[in-house]
Parts: sequence; structure tokens; C-alpha cells
Amino acid sequence: MKGFHKIAFVLLVIGGLNWLLVGVLGWDLGEIFGGQGEIISRIIYILVGISALIELFGHKNVCKECMSPSAPMPKA
Repeated sequence: MKGFHKIAFVLLVIGGLNWLLVGVLGWDLGEIFGGQGEIISRIIYILVGISALIELFGHKNVCKECMSPSAPMPKA
């Protein structure tokens, strides 16, 4: 699971930077591959989305800081 965490993290960073570019410059990285309709762009978007789900549901299982006994408990 640790390997999936690292890959998911990298893909989430790529996705986050893409959204930054869309918001600031109006430019989508998917345009490099021919736009959102192209299969390679769709595969990348799907992988970024799956990465978000992996991090959402598996983060606490692999995050050392979250599992640390001295880590602050989140407020409800």
C-alpha cells in the first residue's frame, strides 16, 4: 500500500498543479495530449481521480504523522 500512496501522491500533485494552471492561466495540461476528448488525457484524468480515492480512503493507513501517538486529534 505504501507504493500506491507514493504514486497517488504524485498524481494528486500533478492534478493540483493542473487545476492551478486552469484557474490562473485558463490552460489545461490535457491540451498537450490533444484535449480532454483524447484517450490519453482521459486516462490521466481517471488515474488522478483514482489517486484521490486512494488517498481519501487509505491515507491514515500509510501516513506516519497521522499514525503517530503525538499527532493532534482532529476536532469534530
